[in-house]
Amino acid sequence: MDRETLKVYAASAGAYADRFGKKRDPEQVADAAAFLALVPKGGRLLDLGCGPGQWAATFADAGYTVEATDASPEMAALALERFGLTVRVEPFEALDAQARYDGIWANFSLLHAPRADFPGHLARIHRALKPGGALHLALKLGTGEKRDHLGRFYSYFTVKELTRHLGDAGFTIVQSREAESAGLAGSTDPFIALTARA
Repeated sequence: MDRETLKVYAASAGAYADRFGKKRDPEQVADAAAFLALVPKGGRLLDLGCGPGQWAATFADAGYTVEATDASPEMAALALERFGLTVRVEPFEALDAQARYDGIWANFSLLHAPRADFPGHLARIHRALKPGGALHLALKLGTGEKRDHLGRFYSYFTVKELTRHLGDAGFTIVQSREAESAGLAGSTDPFIALTARA
């Protein structure tokens, strides 16, 4: 993961968790419900890039078996402190499971990976899912790569690009939602939240 991005999260982990780790946006709650509708009760989930851990904790409280990863040690520490979650500190490339998970939740995490690496990440996710497993993927919409004013690295995709990448990786999109929201940097940006089957 990009070092400058990790430095930003190291410095602002607490503020990020206070702002985004407590409240539940109704639309994101609906995204989670659509994702869980494709997962068997008590199934095994992976929160890939879990941040402060609010969604992993939500899924665990609902009776699912949850694993969580994040590249930021500071975010992993917050997830342990606030939710009692043990988070593996590792990059996306460390995902090497095969047919282990019923669902993988990648909520605004893969947007910090270079565009060139995106197909490989999708291939690893597909391999890690059981046949028919569920993927939640949320990313910012746009083109190219750039840093925000805080210094975080972002990759942007169009809907057409995402549809092609997911299809190439073997996913079938079940539903998608486009909207805008303000993030840690304060800017309001368009994004897409997708639910797909492996």
